[in-house]
Formats: sequence, C-alpha cells, structure tokens
Amino acid sequence: MGSILPSSRFLAYKMVNHAPWLEAKAVAELGSGTGAITRYIFNQAQDFTKVLLFEKDETMRTNLKKTYPGASCYPNAAHLVESMNQENIQQLDCIFSGLPFFNLKPELRNTLVDQIYEALKPQGLFIAFQYSLQMKNTLSERFIIEKIDLVPLNIPPAFVYVCRKKEAIY
Repeated sequence: MGSILPSSRFLAYKMVNHAPWLEAKAVAELGSGTGAITRYIFNQAQDFTKVLLFEKDETMRTNLKKTYPGASCYPNAAHLVESMNQENIQQLDCIFSGLPFFNLKPELRNTLVDQIYEALKPQGLFIAFQYSLQMKNTLSERFIIEKIDLVPLNIPPAFVYVCRKKEAIY
C-alpha cells in the first residue's frame, strides 16, 4: 500500500477517464486495494471488457472477488503476462496501477515495468498514479508519457501518469 487512505474519487475519475472504453476488450488494474479505482473501472467498462485485478493482500482480494464477481483476481502483478495467458488474453488495451513503484525494490520495479510493457497492445495505455515524479525517467524508457496530471484533491496529492506504449526498436 502506498497510502493510509483509499484513493479519492477525483483521482479515480482522472485515471479511468483516459481509457478508450468503447473499444477496450481487456484491461487490468495493478494494486486494486480497497477497490476505490476498481469501482470507476466497472462503471465505464463495456459488457465485453474483460477485467483483471491484481491485489497482494488476501483479505482485500477476497473482498474484490465478492464485489466484482465478473473480474478475475490474481495475487501477483509480477506475473501479469502469465495470468493473461490463463485467461486466454493476448494483449491488454489499458493497464491502471496504484502500485507504489518507488517504494519497491529495483528488481521488482523493473519486472513490473517489463510485464506491463509486454502485456500492452501496440499503442496501449498505462495509467498510473504516484505520489512523486520519481518514476518519470524509468517510464519514459518504455513509454511515451502523454501527460502527467496533478490531483490535489487526494490525500496525499497524487500525480497521474498517462503513458502510451512505445514501439519496440530492434
């Protein structure tokens, strides 16, 4: 967990509003926690949109399963691509994240960024909130950062990174 309080509705709206909901076939949320952002995802998702939720805490994951029975819940976002394979999902249109990347060990952080990049379709969106701008350089290596919005009406205030997957250069 990156904060003692759930994300605000202002933060959730700012994140979820960027997704291409009318065409999104599959999305994931990393670090679903109490479901503060998940609720907004399900308010926007189409009937055909497959939603994968990732939450390490077993109690929170159990609550998410009860509240969102249409979602698939997994314990470890570091196994994102493997989880997609279990669901027969080839690519994700959008990935939302509330994971506190900068609080994670560098190896885990790099694994997560690699998994996110691999999971997204070409030009797919990665939308994450962070409490600082410390991830800007790391994310800009694999993604085009289209915008960073400050959400002051959140405790603590947060930054929403809207990133688009860069094409692989070989």
